[in-house]
Amino acid sequence: MKGVIFEIRRFTVHDGPGIRTTVFMKGCPLSCWWCHNPEGQFPQPEPWTRTEKLDGKVFEKQMIIGQEWTASDLMTEILKDRVFFDESGGGVTFSGGEPLMQPAFLMEILSLCHKHGIHTAVDTSGFSPTEDLMKIAALTDLFLYDLKLLDDKLHVKYTGVSNRLILENLHLLLDLGKPVWLRHPVIPGINDTFGEKERLKELLKQFSGKISVINLLPYHSIAMNKYRKAGRTNYLESLKDLPASDLQPMADELEETGVKVIIGG
Repeated sequence: MKGVIFEIRRFTVHDGPGIRTTVFMKGCPLSCWWCHNPEGQFPQPEPWTRTEKLDGKVFEKQMIIGQEWTASDLMTEILKDRVFFDESGGGVTFSGGEPLMQPAFLMEILSLCHKHGIHTAVDTSGFSPTEDLMKIAALTDLFLYDLKLLDDKLHVKYTGVSNRLILENLHLLLDLGKPVWLRHPVIPGINDTFGEKERLKELLKQFSGKISVINLLPYHSIAMNKYRKAGRTNYLESLKDLPASDLQPMADELEETGVKVIIGG
């Protein structure tokens, strides 16, 4: 069994508790307008151009994004950071893309992590066959659950898929008592409207006591050059970055639901 990985990022502190190693798995069923990892959307390895700087000079490096890994080789790589996990209460986070696009490989590597006593987190959109998600849930200590939009028509417009399955799967995870941190990207003019904020507040009230935290993630344009190099359409090319401080009023409103709100992360 092999999986396709496009990045392994060490010493991350925003993808779950403690110091973590984040494994980015290739392939995603969504096509969010604000995606900051467009290189992770297609499931197969693909040619890519990366800009690198050396001695003040800029070079264009041709490479292949996405490499095949066996679960045992990936586990060996993860274990190199075990001392940092143990000292900080951290672990490994599987992100993407969408890690649930590779369910069998994800289950295999999660099983190995648990055999080694390593805390696991899965960063997911929740758009996955429920059967796969339930199998993954049995092996996952924490879900970082990306919630984009609550209005279904808007969700289809801006991500390419309905949010019905996503919300159904969220209900199931919470009913199982699985630890869930919501992650909500805030995109000016798209999901920062009065209606969307009210729908989000109602959802948080509904799950009061079951959701421990929600991260508000301000929009940033860091992926702009990635879209240009890949020759893909960037629908938000003219949208400016959202200062984190602008989200404080929204955070204050949402905290009235009893859920801890963190800006960024």
